[in-house]
Amino acid sequence: MRFKISILVLLFLLTGCTTQYANKDITGQTFPAVVGTTLAQKPVSIPGDFNDELTLLLIGYVQNSQFDIDRWLIALDVTNTKVKVYEVPTIQGLFPEMFSTVIDNGMRAGIPKPLWQGVVTIYEDGEKIQAFTGNENAANTRVVLLNNKGEILYFYDQGFAVDALNELRLALVTQQ
Repeated sequence: MRFKISILVLLFLLTGCTTQYANKDITGQTFPAVVGTTLAQKPVSIPGDFNDELTLLLIGYVQNSQFDIDRWLIALDVTNTKVKVYEVPTIQGLFPEMFSTVIDNGMRAGIPKPLWQGVVTIYEDGEKIQAFTGNENAANTRVVLLNNKGEILYFYDQGFAVDALNELRLALVTQQ
């Protein structure tokens, strides 16, 4: 009987703490104030700690987002796109927050140490970000270009596409 109750509690934690939010275009809005920690264990306030003129966030909501994030990172590198980029794994719910150390250690195992300062994990404020951007098609990266005031100059959430990359690059040029 105890085993069955434990399984039910675990299932609730895995499925009952995630909320679905409709996707929306957040261009022109101000990014909400949230706090995360880099894989190098440095606290980061988004967007408050971003002092560069422009900052690009590649936000992922599920592990499968990494494939899309990697396509964006490769494309930005190949096109020699100059912008400060942060990967932002953003997870909502009590269960992931309870196991954040295990999750972060798993990410550290797959990411070279010199890149850890560019990966900011969000747990406590994960639901805030997902509600803000929407989390339908969760494997798609949320591409968010911010200015130093936290205003969103470009937003895209449809999965990597060359046209979207070109739109982002155009937004970068027109903002500089």
